[in-house]
Amino acid sequence: MEKHAKGSFEVKMTPKPWSESTEGHGFGRFLLDKQYHGDLEAAGDGQMLSAGSGGPGSSGVYVALERIAGSLDNRKGSFTVYHLGIMNRGVPQLTLGVVPDSGTGELTGLSGTMTIQIADGKHSYDLAYTLATIE
Repeated sequence: MEKHAKGSFEVKMTPKPWSESTEGHGFGRFLLDKQYHGDLEAAGDGQMLSAGSGGPGSSGVYVALERIAGSLDNRKGSFTVYHLGIMNRGVPQLTLGVVPDSGTGELTGLSGTMTIQIADGKHSYDLAYTLATIE
C-alpha cells in the first residue's frame, strides 16, 4: 500500500568548481546540504550538476544524487534519491525517485517518488512510497 510522507525542508547549496574546460559554458556544480522536517526527519547531502542558458524564459538541466539519513514515519535508516530537472524555455519538469535497493536499516525495501513545491521561498516535499518486506 502506498503511503505519503509530507513536510518541509531547508536546503543550502554551495557552489564548487567543475573544471576549467567548462568555464563560460553555463555549467555548474553544487554541494547539497538539506534538513527535512515532518514525516521525514532527516539530513540530506549530495551533489548537483547543472547546465543552462540562464536568464528569464531560459532552458537548462540539472542532475543530482542525494543520500537521506534519518527516520521516515519513525523507521530509521537511509536511502538515495536521484533528481532530474529540465527547464524548457521557462517550463519546468522535475523527476525525483528513490534509487532501487538503496534503503538501509528499517528503510530496506523502500521505493517511491518525491515531489517538491517551492512557495514564497519555502520548500516542501511529498514522498509517495512503499516499503517492501525484503527477506
